[in-house]
This record gives sequence, structure tokens and C-alpha cells, in this order.
Amino acid sequence: MPEQLKLEIKKDESIWPIYFRLQAEERQVGRWTTYAWTIEDLCLNGEQDSNVALAEIGAGNYMLPLELFRDERMEYRFNLNAQDPHLFFVCAEEDEQLKPVLMTAAQGVAARYMDGDYVVLHIQIPLPIQVWMEAYLGRHGELEECKRRGGGKGKKQKGRSSGN
Repeated sequence: MPEQLKLEIKKDESIWPIYFRLQAEERQVGRWTTYAWTIEDLCLNGEQDSNVALAEIGAGNYMLPLELFRDERMEYRFNLNAQDPHLFFVCAEEDEQLKPVLMTAAQGVAARYMDGDYVVLHIQIPLPIQVWMEAYLGRHGELEECKRRGGGKGKKQKGRSSGN
């Protein structure tokens, strides 16, 4: 995402730009040295007086928009109803450094990246974001799981493996 575009993202009903810092801590595992990554200095308002100022973006400090999509409403509800709701940060590894590529509140979206060469970090969703997500779900309604077994409205259909 170009720098100019990053600075123009404003919070609205479905997008919230979030500023944060990726922190690496060196750990010894047996003979090997590895890094444990964490999300630090989360800033929800983007003001200049925060620990992650706009001028510092790129030096371990990042901004990603948390964008809510209508087709993921069921996943947001599942996450918000959990005992410990999480935000997920999908990161690509480049030269032993992590670079965030996506932030999501949908566990299923994050899980799809875990099968590849991505690292998925998570933090507890801050209360203001939980309230914002609840308002989004209130405006756009809850997405209910569709049950398509039986073929729909009153039609009796046999499955492909029914033998008939």
C-alpha cells in the first residue's frame, strides 16, 4: 500500500486504521536462536502524540486497516461471542523480519493463511473495536448460516450418492 494512501485512510463504519509496532524477542530453543514476535503499542486513534507516530511508520511500526465485510458477519459474531475475542495479524517473513500484510477479526480468514508461509499473530480485541464491530453487526444484521440440505423450499431431492 503506497504511503500516501495509508495516510488518507479514515475510520468509518467498516474501516478502522490501526497503528501498531511489531516487537521481536530473541529466544534460545535448544541450540537454536529464534524470534518470538508480539504486537505492541496498539494505537486506535492515529493521533500524533501516540507511541506510533505517522513519521515512524516503516521502522517496525505499521498501520493496517481493519476492514469489516458483510459476508464475514457470522465469523465476527462467533469471535465476539468467544470468551477471549481476538484480532489476527497475518505477516509475511522477509529476511528474518515480519511484515504485516492483513489484519482481520475473522478467524477463518486468518486460518487460511496459516497453511501457507505466513505467520499469524493475535491479540485480544480492544473494547472500542468490539463496540464498533457490534454496531456494524447491528446496522447490517446478523448473517445466519444457510442450511441447504434437502434442496430448498419443500422440494424432495436425492443426493448424488443416493443410488437412485
